[in-house]
Amino acid sequence: MVAALIALAVGLLTGVVSGCGVGGGSLLMLYLTEVANVPTPQAAVVNLLYFLGCALPAIRAHSQNGLIAKKAVWYTLPTGVAAAVGGSFLALWLDGGWLRRLFGVFMLYVGVRELRYREKSEK
Repeated sequence: MVAALIALAVGLLTGVVSGCGVGGGSLLMLYLTEVANVPTPQAAVVNLLYFLGCALPAIRAHSQNGLIAKKAVWYTLPTGVAAAVGGSFLALWLDGGWLRRLFGVFMLYVGVRELRYREKSEK
């Protein structure tokens, strides 16, 4: 019972963080693989499909606050859904070790990109 409540709390918190664009999916992956001992391929599937549930309320909230170009949603939403579903199937197909390496490379890329973006915005 306690484990289920902790999992629910982690799910809610990572969902909120994901909606804010802070990287809740990365935190969810860490929780699933390191704390809940979910195998990496299954954790990746859960993470990608979970993102779909978090993305829709986030799009609505950001749109209401004028932070999203509404035309862009109609172009990016189908692509994002297709990528999440396709990525879920790819995650099940790939070996867990390769999936961890790819995720690590992706996180390094995102980190470097964020640092560069921050440098540009400060200038």
